[in-house]
Amino acid sequence: MAFTHNLGFPRIGAKRELKFALESYWKGQSTRDELNSVGAELRRRHWQEQSALDWAPVGDFSFYDQVLDMSFALGNLPERVRDFHGDALDNYFRVARGRSAQSAEEHAHCCGGVAAGEMTKWFDTNYHYIVPEFSAATTFQLDASRLLAQLAEAQAQGVRAKPVIIGPVTYLALGKAKDGSDKLALLSRLLPVYAELLDALAAEGVEWVQIDEPILATELDAGWQQAFATAYQALGTGKPKLLLASYFGQLQDNLPLLAALPVHGAHLDAVHARHEVEALAAQWPADRVLSVGVINGRNIWKTDLNAALDWLEPLAHTLGDRLWLAPSCSLLHVPVDLHSEQKLDAEIQSWLAFAKQKLEELRVLATALNQGRAAVAEALAANRAAIDARRQSPRVNNPAVKAAVAKIDAQLGRRRSGYAQRAARQAARLQLPAFPTTTIGSFPQTAAIRQARSQFKAGEIDEAAYTAAMRAEIQHSVREQEALGLDVLVHGEAERNDMVEYFGEQLDGYAFSQFGWVQSYGSRCVKPPILYGDISRPKAMTVQWIRYAQSLTQKPMKGMLTGPVTILNWSFVRDDQPRAVSCYQLALAIREEVLDLEKAGVRVIQIDEAALREGLPLRKAQWQEYLAWAVESFRIAANGVGDETQIHTHMCYSEFNDIIASIADMDADVITIETSRSDMELLDAFDDFNYPNEIGPGVYDIHSPNIPSEAHIVQLMQKAAERIPAERLWVNPDCGLKTRQWSEVIPALRNMVAAAKQLRAELA
Repeated sequence: MAFTHNLGFPRIGAKRELKFALESYWKGQSTRDELNSVGAELRRRHWQEQSALDWAPVGDFSFYDQVLDMSFALGNLPERVRDFHGDALDNYFRVARGRSAQSAEEHAHCCGGVAAGEMTKWFDTNYHYIVPEFSAATTFQLDASRLLAQLAEAQAQGVRAKPVIIGPVTYLALGKAKDGSDKLALLSRLLPVYAELLDALAAEGVEWVQIDEPILATELDAGWQQAFATAYQALGTGKPKLLLASYFGQLQDNLPLLAALPVHGAHLDAVHARHEVEALAAQWPADRVLSVGVINGRNIWKTDLNAALDWLEPLAHTLGDRLWLAPSCSLLHVPVDLHSEQKLDAEIQSWLAFAKQKLEELRVLATALNQGRAAVAEALAANRAAIDARRQSPRVNNPAVKAAVAKIDAQLGRRRSGYAQRAARQAARLQLPAFPTTTIGSFPQTAAIRQARSQFKAGEIDEAAYTAAMRAEIQHSVREQEALGLDVLVHGEAERNDMVEYFGEQLDGYAFSQFGWVQSYGSRCVKPPILYGDISRPKAMTVQWIRYAQSLTQKPMKGMLTGPVTILNWSFVRDDQPRAVSCYQLALAIREEVLDLEKAGVRVIQIDEAALREGLPLRKAQWQEYLAWAVESFRIAANGVGDETQIHTHMCYSEFNDIIASIADMDADVITIETSRSDMELLDAFDDFNYPNEIGPGVYDIHSPNIPSEAHIVQLMQKAAERIPAERLWVNPDCGLKTRQWSEVIPALRNMVAAAKQLRAELA
């Protein structure tokens, strides 16, 4: 018979209980015991919701990030926090965000803010992890207390537990050697600690451990391939049994490597690499389990269960009880429960499956394999009807949009003049000083803003009252920026709930959930819109707000837009046509908005592409195809304007060095990127690449409550000036300020402006 299991469950809770508990604790409004109590209740509930599975994951719950959890389990703490006293949880939050709870930091100045750990994207998802830090002197020491405590909880609740850990090779590959040393040299120190961890789990009666090695879906050189052989020769032959899990992509040349490893089972992502399942099954030893990720763990469309059974049934016949069924990856990347939705369009809702519904799909597949399709005939018939209805729905296809995409040519994405000519005309028009200062777009989303938006959506206030409230917030933001002395202002985005959802709400072809929240990092949750059909823009989306903001000041006001690639990558995207086609549709819609802003007199327009790199295929051999249509989509959106209009773009929390040439091909007049957490390391790309346009390296880490000093900002900008000519440098935070408080923002920006003035004086 086929068995079922899950690789991980969303940890935030159906109502974002974890988010609110964390933020309450960080503010000093609740105790550590209260936070731990919320965590325990969420784990209990999530295990209950997975009770129909043969194996449920344990250890997938985290108070911030699973990679950071692994760093603490391995005793790999950054040196800057090793001597801090106090609770281990507070030290954990210091690494995650620079400080812990307010009350925890008040007892001594030594335990205040520290530099937060660097944060970047988890493979090609919008989830952010805290990057492990290494040096040649790094040592490891096991602290399995967190995982063992969760295991004891699960066993006490009758859960058939399968602990989940990150594998040693992926852990090393995802980390950063701060001294430039060879990370692989640490493997011999790391493996004994992993062996000790597995022994501790075996001592608690654990039969199976899921050991995640998603780095197998990437290109590995000989050294990293040998690391796998070394690691699993050391770990794979004892107890407990190891289920080595790969996901997010194809194994390709790593398939023989996996097949040769002495593990007891393997998990493959059949959504991305179905043909590899059959290839591995053909050579898989008769005593090993093969787990098939047949349900898409990263998107929300229903699985075609009948089609899945067509290819699973022969596999089940071959493997028998060695076949395990699972989602393709952890369900961390999808919302919790579709049944929470009360306002989502009924037809569109019938096409969807969130985490709980995906587990039900898994149950139906396993029942059909074990008992025959007749045992779940009603469920299979309902699934077929939903799949067919979506394919045939006239709401999905718009001939006019398809015709517009067909007319796209290379000329559409070209600026009228080269950068040098544009820069001269923009400088004459904008009259900015050296080291011009700006922010990335958003200002704090206060309780008053959220209340007004909620009241408007609930019909408690009319549109006029809502507009007046938002205009008051915009005016406040403008006045604060003028008082600070910023050079290029923003309107603050008070009217925007989210940088993608806001635009999706105004585009045809999108639908929206009420409770479709997904964790991005820590307590930060996003609610991706649902791109179900062809995209078009019925009317202007931002012009009235930007025009009003510009009327309040003589300084340049940036028009703020989200770019087509980011809207695509941060949406749940239709899976019935190539992503490139959907991106071109979005590009045409954003282009119309850009041209309308220019007509309204907006002199600076920022088109954020925070997720450009996130969409890269995991294998470099496939990068160029993606970058070609992604960069072209940005150019289509941005490059219809005149030379005097300055185009900005923004990117955050990704490694850009290896795609810097493609970023240059975007031909934005100014790019702003995250560099504060990496101490300007992201600018190493400019040692070898002569970036032609202007750049704003972020100097204020907005994901931490710490306030950067003037001296620190000056130091960072001086590092930047070693690589980029000073006349092409901007001074700005590394991301929007939506999640911060005004009490943090004002002093941080004051220091940023003062630093810019000091830099100008030094330049003069």
